[in-house]
Amino acid sequence: MEIYLIRHTSVDVPPQTCYGQTDVPLKESFEQEAAEVMQNLTGVTFDKVFTSPLTRCVRLADYCGYDYAERDARIMEMDFGEWEMKHYDEIRDPRLQEWYKDFMKVTVPGGESFKDQFSRVAEFFDELRAKPLNRVGIFAHGGVLICAQVYAGTVALEDAFSSITPYGGIIKIEL
Repeated sequence: MEIYLIRHTSVDVPPQTCYGQTDVPLKESFEQEAAEVMQNLTGVTFDKVFTSPLTRCVRLADYCGYDYAERDARIMEMDFGEWEMKHYDEIRDPRLQEWYKDFMKVTVPGGESFKDQFSRVAEFFDELRAKPLNRVGIFAHGGVLICAQVYAGTVALEDAFSSITPYGGIIKIEL
């Protein structure tokens, strides 16, 4: 099965802000960025299209002509809990340093760890693999794209965050 992983376009939040599952606005450049994504998908047909239910993904899916995309909460970005919408420099929680040292296992207060996010994304892909589909489009988030690539074995976990997909980027994996 071919899977096209499509990251949402640029968000309008200050740099270094935890915005995981917060429904944040997109930059004014949305139409230009979305047009480029749509151009990069020209000629590609999907048996099924999925999207995160957050508007930054739904809006891009809609713009690209996939207003029928199935929304699935398992492909939402990491839940940063109490840290949502806080600048990293403003987080006074001592667990932040623990999370930096072991984001894989340390759970964000009121949120989740990377392992938690990976588990729900893996559950989504386990179900997807069981379906008789040849080509699938998925509109999602940077963290979800990392999880998907680790799941597919195309990226090692220790290298995943050094090659994060840019906004509006498309990655193709095989399952």
